[in-house]
Amino acid sequence: MNKTINYVVALICVLACSLSSCKDNSTKNQLAAHSFEKPNVLFIMSDDQGYGDVGFHGNPIIKTPHIDALAAKSTELTNFHVGTTCTPSRAGLLTGRNSNRNNSWHTIGGCSILNKEEQTISEVFQEDGYNTAMFGKWHLGDNYPYRPQDRGFKDALYHGGGGIGQTPDYWNNDYFNDTYFRNGKPEKFEGYCTDVWFNETIEYIKDQKDTPFFAYVALNAPHGPFNVPQEYLDMYADADLNDTQKRFYGMISNIDDNIGKLMEYLESSGKLENTIVIFTTDNGTAAGIGKKNGAVTGYNANLKGTKSSPYDGGHRVPFLIHWPKGNITADHLEQSNDLVSHVDILPTLAKLCGIDFTPKNELDGTDVSQVFYPNKKLEDRMLVVDTQRLQWPVKYRNSCVMQGEWRLVNGNELYNMDTDFGQVEDLSSKFPERVKNMQAFYEDWWKSTEQDMHYSSIPLNTPNNENVLLTIHDLHSEDPIPWNQDLIRKGEQQPEGYYLIEITEPGNYQFDLYRYPPESNFAINDTVEEIASKPNWNGLAKGKGIKVAGGQIQLNDLVFKQDGKVSESHISVTGSLENGTYRLAASFITPDTSEFPAYYVNITKI
Repeated sequence: MNKTINYVVALICVLACSLSSCKDNSTKNQLAAHSFEKPNVLFIMSDDQGYGDVGFHGNPIIKTPHIDALAAKSTELTNFHVGTTCTPSRAGLLTGRNSNRNNSWHTIGGCSILNKEEQTISEVFQEDGYNTAMFGKWHLGDNYPYRPQDRGFKDALYHGGGGIGQTPDYWNNDYFNDTYFRNGKPEKFEGYCTDVWFNETIEYIKDQKDTPFFAYVALNAPHGPFNVPQEYLDMYADADLNDTQKRFYGMISNIDDNIGKLMEYLESSGKLENTIVIFTTDNGTAAGIGKKNGAVTGYNANLKGTKSSPYDGGHRVPFLIHWPKGNITADHLEQSNDLVSHVDILPTLAKLCGIDFTPKNELDGTDVSQVFYPNKKLEDRMLVVDTQRLQWPVKYRNSCVMQGEWRLVNGNELYNMDTDFGQVEDLSSKFPERVKNMQAFYEDWWKSTEQDMHYSSIPLNTPNNENVLLTIHDLHSEDPIPWNQDLIRKGEQQPEGYYLIEITEPGNYQFDLYRYPPESNFAINDTVEEIASKPNWNGLAKGKGIKVAGGQIQLNDLVFKQDGKVSESHISVTGSLENGTYRLAASFITPDTSEFPAYYVNITKI
């Protein structure tokens, strides 16, 4: 009996020790997992700078010594692709999903607002404990809940719309000494825009101590208007370029100097070793190649097409990644020519940073982290990019199906980039089976995107009961839209259309209709002075006021009018609304009873 008891006691002890050991090992494994020092991420994306707009791709004119130096020590993806215009690239980068899925297939017209059910890379990193920040160009929605501070960026400093000087941007911003939005609040800055974005980035990084950061530096340069400090224009005074190209190249050289300054800070501060630094751009070149006196000037790396094109010149862009602690440098692997796209960035960075990422939505991209290491190749696959720039996507419009070096353009042209970098010879008749396979992939892909396509509605009720400012930049319309402040000043475009808005709190609402933005303090009928152009920047047209007799708001079948009570700056129209989604149209009524669209509508719940 005693022996039995002793045996049982011994067995219990053994089991207890075993369980304790297992628990210790489990704890050690957990500690080992958490002992991984998460890297910082610094993601730099310039705007409208193409594959050939850097020195390390053979451009004999451009001056980019700092980017070239970064290239010399980085791993380069030579077959990296984005969308062919601004918003689609940003949407794909942030969500891992093609822009046709998430209402980001245009750059204006209510179709450059990233749907609220989308999961963003900033949200993924923030949920994992990262500090998150963005600087520069957002272009995925200017109203709650679509602003960067609503989409996972704890700190956000940005301009309005798709570029400085566009309709949603602060009035009279022109790249120099502008007013930008810090977490939604206007703040005045001194200096050139690109300098501001990088200076603020450096100051932000200085404040990051014990918590890893994800910083998204999304530049508006070298997007037009091509406004540049005079000293950078002077760098190309004698170059064989037209005047626009000289400014464009100057803007890129300014970016280059700022990247040099940022890299120097990272190195001197000791943060470079464990920071993933990525440099890329958002689409093909806007002005890298042009004409002067009838002759072609500039450089496009022999690619066919530029910004907006379905050919590689429209979407093949530079991509550099540098992470010494993660062994992602030129010393380990100089280049990979595997097919990689902007939609791969979210799952790939999550993997590199040790984030347990389970996507909420179907992704078009995948984790491609293996391509950054020697002797690792991706499995053969296909990807799609396209250019819509319409109110609703159209099948096969400006499309490109990619598979390795193969390109199926517009559904019927076949090219091989390995033997024909300039996409001159259409091989579709020689490889009909390949064409059919790539068409079949596109058909399946298109069908999968159609179920996701829908517009974003802008809520008129916000957490802090703030007013909501709608700008005609986001008007759903097939007509030409005054998307920048030069067109706003001219007042020539009078599009018919609507804003898709949502009411979640029934009650009375006041709609203030403006000809000029509220911060301008101009009256509806004011004539605004022209701002003259200079050699290094574009001026702005004379602003023409309009005479009005009243205002009108239409929400679906409801119509509210206000006659004869016109303030100097705006007309106020009020109405009672129930919960629901509405198509909102806002117009001035002129003395001859015709309608003129309100370019800005400020809405308050009374």
